[in-house]
Formats: sequence, structure tokens, C-alpha cells
Amino acid sequence: MEQIPFHKTKIVATMGPATEDPKILEAMILSGLDICRINFSHADYDKIRNTVETIRSINKKLNTNIGILGDLQGPKLRIGVVEPNTIIHSGEQIIITTK
Repeated sequence: MEQIPFHKTKIVATMGPATEDPKILEAMILSGLDICRINFSHADYDKIRNTVETIRSINKKLNTNIGILGDLQGPKLRIGVVEPNTIIHSGEQIIITTK
């Protein structure tokens, strides 16, 4: 079985429709892919689960340890509907409330 060399620089690829085919993902790993990035903002959990299982299966098959990076969205402030063309100028005070 081919041993994949260790490099200090890592190659990260975002998983998506093009990487759903295990043969494509395996080819990417054999070509030097180090980390599989999963964007949790743009996928449903069944697809995420399937992707993780596929990565783990290929790791076992190739005796590799390809990392899985779960990219989580940072905090968002949802303020509701804002009047069109509303501009907040530097120095202005605004009040954010639940009322």
C-alpha cells in the first residue's frame, strides 16, 4: 500500500457535491489532501454524516489519518426588519432590545 509522505504545509479542501463520490475523494487524498473541511452552514446533517463516514472509511482503507475540519459559523446578530436605506453613522448611539 502506498505511503503518503508527511509535509509541513497542509492542503485543505472544502467538501461539497464534487467530493461526494468516494473515488474522487480517495483520489484527492492520494494526491496530497490533508484536511477535509465541512462547512456546517451549507449542508444538511445527513450529508455531513455521510461525508464523515466516507472520510473515515477511506482513512481505514488507505491507513491514513486525514483530518476533518468542522467549520462552524460565528455568532450572528439578527435584528429583524430594518427600514430600507437605513445608515448608522459613526458615533451614533443605537439601542438593541428584545422589545
